[in-house]
Amino acid sequence: MSTLSHQESHEPGATLWRDGRPVYDRGDTVCVVGAGASGLTAIKNLKEYGFGVDCYERETGVAGAWNWRHDRSPVYASTHLISSRPTTQFPDFPMPDTWPDYPHHSQVLSYLERYADHFDLRPHIWFGTEVIRVEPAEGDRWDVTTRSTGGYGAERTSRYAAVVVANGHNWSAKLPAYEGMEEYRGQVLHASAYKDATQLRGKRVLVVGGGNSGCDIAVEAGQQAARCWHSTRRGYWYVPKYVLGRPVDQVNDAVAALRLPLWLRQWIFHRTLRLLVGDLTRFGLPKPDHKVYETHPIANSQLIYHVGHGSITPVPDVARFHRNSVTLANGQEIEPDVVVLATGYLPRFEFLAPEILGTDRDGRPALYLNAFPRRFPTLAVVGLLQSDAALLPLAHWQTVAVARWLRLRETAPERARAFAGRVDAEAGVRWHSAKVKESTRHWFEIGHVDYLRALQRTLDDLEAVA
Repeated sequence: MSTLSHQESHEPGATLWRDGRPVYDRGDTVCVVGAGASGLTAIKNLKEYGFGVDCYERETGVAGAWNWRHDRSPVYASTHLISSRPTTQFPDFPMPDTWPDYPHHSQVLSYLERYADHFDLRPHIWFGTEVIRVEPAEGDRWDVTTRSTGGYGAERTSRYAAVVVANGHNWSAKLPAYEGMEEYRGQVLHASAYKDATQLRGKRVLVVGGGNSGCDIAVEAGQQAARCWHSTRRGYWYVPKYVLGRPVDQVNDAVAALRLPLWLRQWIFHRTLRLLVGDLTRFGLPKPDHKVYETHPIANSQLIYHVGHGSITPVPDVARFHRNSVTLANGQEIEPDVVVLATGYLPRFEFLAPEILGTDRDGRPALYLNAFPRRFPTLAVVGLLQSDAALLPLAHWQTVAVARWLRLRETAPERARAFAGRVDAEAGVRWHSAKVKESTRHWFEIGHVDYLRALQRTLDDLEAVA
């Protein structure tokens, strides 16, 4: 049990004590963990609502996963957006009209750097500083303990009025435990360690995983490797990046705007894919075991092309590894030189006790709108979304909701209590009209139209009354 000092001075810099260590009081300042895209928009929107903000970023620059220089970045040389430019940009900071429909990762990095400069966010960010503990304190406040990245230097604990967690969820690799993998003599790497096609050139490559990264890496292996096998557990719907000459997400938004019932939208999408792509089983790919919208969309115009040209061989799931080979679920044995595990990521909040986010035994937190935990009204998580659309606009409106909520607690406590009741009742509700697959990859899956409608209702409810 932590011992909290009864010195409750809220003057910034006033020293409190916790477990024998000093705690520096930051008054009404809000702490943001992470300066990636979600963290940046959190800083910006909290500032606009009049809050002081301290942001801690473990790396030496902004942009999080989109900054390929960062140790935890999953970006590889050929990475492009899978959502189109107009649907990806922040609503109050457009990307240049001269940019392509699907910008390169270096352009996304420059965009986020310009966003930080335009809204003067860098003075609020402590770079090279990692958060190692976030602990509840008296009065719904939080003690945040930090140190220099890598464990160097002394720890420092500061007390904040609220904390916004924006540490990302695509950096902690999910690694499968295949039988015999420890005896395999070939190279095994997770997709997060894949950076360039030179790692595959002239080699026999097995890519495991049917997500967007797995498909992209399989396409690169199909062009550069001596042989490429692509292993998937189930069939997927492979959506071309262009439909009717327009980026597919823009066409999807136009259909969604018609407010057609889900079954009709699924029927339209199935018919469209049948016309554009054809019968996937003819290419040796497994038939999808689900309907469109029930798994995260695979936006890739090249996978079917390379399968059809023989440079990628679809194969089933891995059964086990041997010293020099891999046995597949159908009994086939192959001999890859390199195995790329594009098996996804798991969320990690190692600086928070699991019960704070209502985390279950599998590590999945229970949050209202994927943002607000029960019982802790001054804590929020932003960007914890897997969407059929781009993240940046969703994170923007999430952080507007967080800022309004924190402000409403001061100006209208009764209305704030009513919102807290909704958080308690609906934490863990999934905002998707389709029946989404139950897997770690789909823990945070949302339909962006359903989610934005729910978020709009929340924003209206949290609007301050003049």
